[in-house]
Amino acid sequence: MKVGVIADDLTGANATGVKLVKQGFEAATMVYYDQPPASGSYNAVCIDTDSRYARRDVAEMRIKKSLENLQRWGADVICKRIDSTVRGNIGIEIDTVLNVLGEHSIAVVVASFPDSSRITSGGYLLVNGVPVQATDVAKDPVTPLTESYVPSIIRKQSEYPVAHIGLETVLQGKETILNDMKQQIQEGNRILVLDAVTDEEIEDIAHAMALVEEYRLVPVDPGPLTAYYSKAYTSQHSQSKKIIVTVGSVTSLSAQQLSYLIDKTNANPVYVEAEKLASLSDSWEIEVERVVKEALKQIEQQDILIITTNSPSAKRLDLTRFAEEQGVSQEQLAKRIADGLGKITRIVIQSTTYEIGGCFSSGGDVTASLCSVGRAEGIKLKNEVLPLVAYGQFIGGYFDGLPLATKGGMVGDKKAIYTIVKHLLANQTSMKQVN
Repeated sequence: MKVGVIADDLTGANATGVKLVKQGFEAATMVYYDQPPASGSYNAVCIDTDSRYARRDVAEMRIKKSLENLQRWGADVICKRIDSTVRGNIGIEIDTVLNVLGEHSIAVVVASFPDSSRITSGGYLLVNGVPVQATDVAKDPVTPLTESYVPSIIRKQSEYPVAHIGLETVLQGKETILNDMKQQIQEGNRILVLDAVTDEEIEDIAHAMALVEEYRLVPVDPGPLTAYYSKAYTSQHSQSKKIIVTVGSVTSLSAQQLSYLIDKTNANPVYVEAEKLASLSDSWEIEVERVVKEALKQIEQQDILIITTNSPSAKRLDLTRFAEEQGVSQEQLAKRIADGLGKITRIVIQSTTYEIGGCFSSGGDVTASLCSVGRAEGIKLKNEVLPLVAYGQFIGGYFDGLPLATKGGMVGDKKAIYTIVKHLLANQTSMKQVN
C-alpha cells in the first residue's frame, strides 16, 4: 500500500512524512515537484511543490505534475498537505487534485494540528486559543489572513461546494461522522471541512473516512489526518494481523484502561474466571480449555483479542481463604492464575490461522508466565512506548521475533492500553504461526 502526499512547502512535507513514519510507513521527501518518487523500500512519498505563494497557474501546473508522478508510482492514497495556519493556495490546490482524480473524489479538510496548538471549532481555526486572523500570521506580507473561518477561506478560492461538519458531530464518534459525511456528499458537496480539538477526534474522522467505499477521499490537512487516514485505509484494505491483549491485573486502574480500550475499539473481551484458575484441581485445565475455545472464535471476528480476568462483574478473590482451603501458599495460587493466562495466550497464538502482529501483557507475573510457557529466552528491548511501558520482541522459543509490550498494573492513565495497542498496530511485524 503506497501513500502520496502533495505539500506546498518543504518543511510541511517533512513534518507529514515524520507523522507517517510514526504510523509504521517508510517515508521520503522529494524536494523537486517534477522529480519521480524514489525507488527502493519507501511506501510513503511527500512531494514539495513549493506552491504556497505561487501564481494560480504555476500552482496548478505543479500540483498536476506531482499527482501525475504519484499515480505513475502507484500511490493508493493521495493526500494534500496544507499550511497549519491555512495560508496559501488552499482552495486552488484542492480543486486541482479533485479535477485530476475525477468526479468521485472528495476532499476532507481538517485544519487542526493539536500537538502544535492548532484546533478548529465551529469552523474557526484557533492558534493557541486565538483566532488565526488575530495572530502574527495575519500580517503575512504575501498572503495576509483577514478571517479565521476555514470553510469561507476555501470557498473564496474553490469552484466546488463546501460543507462544514461541526464538533457536535465529530464528538459522537466515527459512525455519526460517517453518516454525516455521506449525507453531505449526497447533497453535492465536494469539500468537507470538519472540526477537531484532539488527536483522538482526528483519528475518529480518519476511521470514518476509511469506511467510505463509493468515493475516493483525499485528506487535506497539516499532517495528523493524513497519517491516521493512511494507516486506517491500509488496515481496511489489507489483511490485518491480530493483536492479543492479556490482562491479569484486577486494579481499578486496569479496569478503567480496559474499559477505554473496549470503548475505542468495540472489542468483545474473553473473560477468564480467576477463581477457577486459582486452584490445583481439574478446574484449572477445564477453564483454560473453555477460554481457548472462546478466544479462537472471537479472534475470527476482531483484530484485537482481549483475554482478561478483569470482568466488570468479577469480585476480588480472597486468596488467603483459597490458599487455606487448599493447603497451599497465596503465591502458588497467584502463579497458577498467571500461568493459566500465559498458557491460554500461547495456545491461541499457536492454534489460530491468523497472523499475530504483537502481544500486550499487563503485570509482571503474567509477562513472566508468558515467557515461560512460550519458552522464550528473554525479551529484546527496542524502546519505551510510555513511561514504564517497554516494547520489544520475544527472543527464542515458540514466539521468536514476535513484538511484545508490557506494563505494570498501576502504570499509565486510562488511555494507556489503547495507546500501547495503537503502537503495536503501527509496528506490526510478520509472524508465522508455530504449531
